[in-house]
Amino acid sequence: MQGKIEVVKCSLLGSVLSNLLLVLGTSLFCGGVVNLGADQPYDRSQADVSTGLLILGVLCQSLPLMLRYAVGAGEHSVAAATTGLDLSRACSIVMLLAYVAYLFFQLKTHAQLFEPQEVDEDGEDQEEAVIGFASGLFWLAFKTVLIAILSEYVVGTIEPTSKSWGLSVSFISIILLPIVGNAAEHAGAILFALKNKLDITLGVALGSATQISMFVVPLSVIVAWIAGIQMDLDFKLLETGCLFVSVIVTAFTLQDGTSHYLKGILLLLCYIVIGACFFVTRQPAGHANGNGVGLAVPTGTWNAQGA
Repeated sequence: MQGKIEVVKCSLLGSVLSNLLLVLGTSLFCGGVVNLGADQPYDRSQADVSTGLLILGVLCQSLPLMLRYAVGAGEHSVAAATTGLDLSRACSIVMLLAYVAYLFFQLKTHAQLFEPQEVDEDGEDQEEAVIGFASGLFWLAFKTVLIAILSEYVVGTIEPTSKSWGLSVSFISIILLPIVGNAAEHAGAILFALKNKLDITLGVALGSATQISMFVVPLSVIVAWIAGIQMDLDFKLLETGCLFVSVIVTAFTLQDGTSHYLKGILLLLCYIVIGACFFVTRQPAGHANGNGVGLAVPTGTWNAQGA
């Protein structure tokens, strides 16, 4: 609502990257170190469904970017300058429909695919709930209100922090904020991995990444549309490329149904490299107020015309 569209995009992108590479990578590494004698099994079905949705999300986020470059290169023409924005809104509706179908698939028709595998361990005690449903609901509501208040403070301080620390808004939004924001998920995923419950770990990491990519991102575009704010799905070339490679690396890492510490190391190294890339970028802080209007082309000018 404050018009800081680039901050919104970068923070959402950073949450997906953090869950796919940092949270999942750390969990697989810690679980693999504790279980050096054997690989940790998990159900591939859950990973396949989540990575398939993430690839669809990357496609929808890539189309406005590719359209902008195609028009800028003179390979295609469009009917209006707002075509990229209209395409983003259409893709957002498709992503929301896909997420609704995913929820129906997960909770109704194929709920058994998302049940954690039972790992036989002699002498394992049955875990008991720490808090009840009512207590959990209360703390969830309380933490939600607290986070909303803190988020308001963060939005107002991100640009001054960028100037005083000498860091780009992209680095703060994509790397630093998601690390703090995903701290609870990070800790939970590691604890489940240490207990050899990788299905729950994958549910935490991949489930959160899928929710951000396929629900929160398109919902932000739709809400901005209703509020009269021009927000599109064009996350720029560098950001979209990092997201695409991260999804592909995660999909290949989880393709065989077993895990070891080396897979966690690979995901962590990917995150470190991406973090270093955004650390050296020096995007002006004032650019965080961009509203994502129309089809801004990378070089030169173009004329919107009919076919």
